Amino acid sequence: MSKKKAVSSTRKQQRSTGVQWNFPLAKANFLYFGIALGVIVVGYVFMATGITSDPQKYLETWANSLAIVVAPTLLVIAYCVLIPLAIMKREKSSVAAEEAA
Repeated sequence: MSKKKAVSSTRKQQRSTGVQWNFPLAKANFLYFGIALGVIVVGYVFMATGITSDPQKYLETWANSLAIVVAPTLLVIAYCVLIPLAIMKREKSSVAAEEAA
């Protein structure tokens, strides 16, 4: 019986004080996600410039530097740099608040 009372009293304390949970991503994080998504879309659009079903133009379209150099570079930058940056970027005010605590 005493264990039940102890457990129920700690639960009541948690409910009364309330656990404050702050969402870890801020407006800037979503802005970075939007920029990354835009770069990804542009990369795939550039990649699509090399697609053709005409066998006569097949070699000409893949000689397009947008399709073989720029598009993969944009996609690598977006997936390997911008998205991790959007996830890990923190506001200076939240960092300072955590260091003070």
